[in-house]
Amino acid sequence: MLSSLLTIAAASPEATDGGTVEQLASYFHVEPALLIAQGLNFIIVAIVIWKAAFKPVMTTMEERQRKIQDGLQYAEEMKAALANAEKDSAEKIREASEEAAKIVHEARDNAHKFEEAQKAEAVKSAEGIIAKAHAASEQERKQMLADVRKEVAELVVATSAKVLDRDLTSDEKGRFSESAAKELYAN
Repeated sequence: MLSSLLTIAAASPEATDGGTVEQLASYFHVEPALLIAQGLNFIIVAIVIWKAAFKPVMTTMEERQRKIQDGLQYAEEMKAALANAEKDSAEKIREASEEAAKIVHEARDNAHKFEEAQKAEAVKSAEGIIAKAHAASEQERKQMLADVRKEVAELVVATSAKVLDRDLTSDEKGRFSESAAKELYAN
């Protein structure tokens, strides 16, 4: 701005003598003492504004910027932590699912083994019952044969006694019984 004023002053018709600046200053009513006082006032106000207003505002802005950066960093950390937590959660769910499948498989195997053991035990028990039934049947058959032989022997003795029309002695009854028993056992 000062250079444009000097250019205007140089172009004016009164610029031929050496007091151009002084003429220009008197034309615009500029007083050097007042100009210096205003310059000092400007510097003092600039320093006061810098110290009292601009510097605290800048400090506050820097602090807010730091807080925003910290908040963004914290948000990124939380985002990463959430991603890790979700990843861990998914991994634990997968592991739990595998464990549950393993437990179900083991339970099925155990149930199958238990079923097979119960079937084997039932078959063994049935075989034991059948064996006992056969043994009891055989015992009963032997008992019935013994009873039949005894009765046949008594019938032979009774028949022989009637055929001979006399009472047999004990000796004779024994011989007839033995011979009848031998014939029955031979068949």
